Amino acid sequence: MKLTAEDIAQKTEGNVVGNPDQFIDKVSKLEEGDSLSLGFFSNPKYEKALKETACGIVFVPNGYGHKRSENTTYIEHANPYFAFCTILAKYFNPNKRKLGISKTAVIHPSAVIGANVYIGEYCTVGELSVIGDNSSISDGCVIGDHVNIGSGSTLFPRVVIYSGCSVGRNFTAHSGTVIGSDGFGFAPVNGSYVKIPQVGNVIIEDDVELGANCCIDRATMGSTVIKKGTKLDNMVQVAHNVEIGEHTVIASQTGIAGSTKIGDHCVFGGQVGIAGHINIASHNSFGGQAGITFNVKDSYQKMSGTPAMDVNSYLRSVVAIQKLPQLLKEIESLKKEINRLKETNG
Repeated sequence: MKLTAEDIAQKTEGNVVGNPDQFIDKVSKLEEGDSLSLGFFSNPKYEKALKETACGIVFVPNGYGHKRSENTTYIEHANPYFAFCTILAKYFNPNKRKLGISKTAVIHPSAVIGANVYIGEYCTVGELSVIGDNSSISDGCVIGDHVNIGSGSTLFPRVVIYSGCSVGRNFTAHSGTVIGSDGFGFAPVNGSYVKIPQVGNVIIEDDVELGANCCIDRATMGSTVIKKGTKLDNMVQVAHNVEIGEHTVIASQTGIAGSTKIGDHCVFGGQVGIAGHINIASHNSFGGQAGITFNVKDSYQKMSGTPAMDVNSYLRSVVAIQKLPQLLKEIESLKKEINRLKETNG
C-alpha cells in the first residue's frame, strides 16, 4: 500500500505542507519511522520526537507547518490523531474483512442472515436470531436464540451472546466477551443461597465497542442497557440492570454493581469500583482505582480515591498521609517533653 501526501490529505481533509508527492507504505511511531512511514504528532511534550523524526509524512496540528524539517512532509489537521486513525483503519487494519459462511457453522433454519455477512468456523446461530448486513462473526462465536445483531457489527473469536439479547449497528466485541450471562442474584434461605432466575436481557445500542473478556450480565427483569457510542476496555464487569449512558468510556478491570445508572460522557479509569443502586450524573471523570459508593449528583467533577472525592482533595490527602510518620515522631517527642515538664514542676 503506497499513499502520497496529497492522497492522504484529500482523504482526511488535511493540508499538505511540503512535498505532495512524498509517499508512504507503513505507519510508525515518530521515534521509529523512516522515509516511508506515516506518523502523527498531537501532544506538545513530544515536540523533540517530532523535530528528530525520520518519518516521511507526519500529521500535525494546524499551524505547525512552519516548524517542518526539510526531509519531512507535514499534513496539518484540526485533529491529527483522528486523521491518523482514519488512515490506519482504512489501509493498515490487520483484521482483514472476510465474506461467506463456513461449512462448519451451525445456523438454525429460522435465523435471518443479512447480505455480505461473514460467519466463521464452528459458529452457532440460534432460532429466530437476526444478523444484520455487512457483519462479521468470527470463529467459535455462539449466538443464542432470538438475538439481534445490527448491521456492520464485528464479533471477534469466541464471543458469546446469550438468548434474547440485542446489539446495535457498528457494534464490536473482542474475543472472550460474554453478553447476557446471568446476573449475580441469590436469595439467602436457611443459611444457604437460592438462585433468583435472571429473566431479563441486555440491550446494547449503536457504535458500542467492548474489549476482550468483558462480562455484561442480563437483567433480573427488564434490561441491562449500554447506550450508543460507549466504549469498554478489556475485562470490564457490568452487573444486572445497570444502565450506562451515551459516549461513556470505561477502562480495564472496572466493576459496576447491579442497578447502578451512569450518565452520558463519563470517564472511568482502570480498576474503578462502583457500588450498586447508585446514580452517577453525566460528564464526570474518575481516576484509576476510585471507589464510588454514593450518588454523584453534580456534573463536571473530577474524582479519585476511595471513597471517591474531588481529585484535588484526594491529592492533598495523599501528601498528608506521606507526612504521617514524621508527624507521629513529632507527637511522641512532644509527649516526652510534656511528661518531662510535669516531672520538673511536680
